[in-house]
Amino acid sequence: MTNEEKINLNLLIKDASNSSIEASQLSTDRKNNLLLKMADMLELQNDEILSANRKDLDGGKVNGLSESMLDRLKLTEERIEGMAQAIREIAQLPDPVGEITETKKRPNGIEVSRMRIPLGVIMMIYEARPNVTSDAAALCLKAGNTAILRGGKEAFHSNRAIASVLQMALVEEGINKNIITLIPTTERDAMNELLLMDNYIDLVIPRGGEGLIRFVNETSRIPVIMHYKGVCHIYIDKDADLEMAKQLTCEGKLSRPGVCNALETMIIHKDIAEAFLNDTGKLLLSEDVEIRGCEKVKEILPQTALATDEDYYEEFLSKIIAAKVVNSFDEATAHIQKYNSDHTEIIVTNNIKTARRFQREINSSVVGVNASARFSDGGELGLGAEIGISTSKLHAYGPMGIESLTTQKFIITGDGELRHSKRY
Repeated sequence: MTNEEKINLNLLIKDASNSSIEASQLSTDRKNNLLLKMADMLELQNDEILSANRKDLDGGKVNGLSESMLDRLKLTEERIEGMAQAIREIAQLPDPVGEITETKKRPNGIEVSRMRIPLGVIMMIYEARPNVTSDAAALCLKAGNTAILRGGKEAFHSNRAIASVLQMALVEEGINKNIITLIPTTERDAMNELLLMDNYIDLVIPRGGEGLIRFVNETSRIPVIMHYKGVCHIYIDKDADLEMAKQLTCEGKLSRPGVCNALETMIIHKDIAEAFLNDTGKLLLSEDVEIRGCEKVKEILPQTALATDEDYYEEFLSKIIAAKVVNSFDEATAHIQKYNSDHTEIIVTNNIKTARRFQREINSSVVGVNASARFSDGGELGLGAEIGISTSKLHAYGPMGIESLTTQKFIITGDGELRHSKRY
């Protein structure tokens, strides 16, 4: 970057940082009214947004983006309506700012409470997901934060169009437009510099491929919330309802193979392996899913590929699934604990003791019983639109909603109590 570009970037981030005080002081009613206006304006401006998105899709095809990446990038009228609805749902959620989470009366007479406050300035770094622009901006706003949005080059035109609409709503309501700031360049040098601006930015949340997230974590001087990948497992227990297992496995793999809560490995107890694989396995193969299985899987389904150890670590993000037959519950959980990425694990069983043991022993951020892995999503878990997923266990763990965009301060109320008995 030239010196002039660096100065402009510094000024842009400084202006965004300065807006955070105003963002933190917006009333609940004002935030909610603003969010509803943003939602309406997204729908009203959908022609302009779709036109910008077509430029990105055309560029993606020319540059050889995979089908899963193109699916993430693509906007439709229905998806824009979904983005607007997600914002409306955020407006309906309780405002976390100012919430008193606990109060204790100390023996010395003082009252100690904890109050939720905004984190400040949050930078989102993401790839080919234009909906992240509106989701992140809305969640940050509701939690009283300033949002800095740095999208990938694949979705540059789409992100710019969406951010422009959101800023337009801010301006019309007489609110500082810098509360939502889109970085106007996708150059790597700009991201390098942004990640060193710990004097202006309080938190970085990267969303994208493992390479991007590792780069951000290794480069940043700012705290980073992250998850590297989603290696999600489903374990079909010996006491499973096999029709239920089929439905949960097929939805988990087929509904959207390119998302992080899609299934990547199915583990099958030996007692029901033949029945399950002859039904569900053959159905997956008929849907053009490549199965990479252990030797026992291959014995039952000879047309499958033999899995390598690396396959069980892999986030395929496509119509590929690893498979393993195990002799026991313990072997299943040992496999998950070795290969998982702390994202989402599912067990299918009618044995309540086995189910509860699975939920107790597996410590991924989402652990489910007889439910689809695709529920591992902020909106589906009642958080509103999702800002990201954390598998780092510090500050937030799992899908992150509004509360994860706040921190807590101590507030103390007394009546003249002194720590020491001496009076002056």
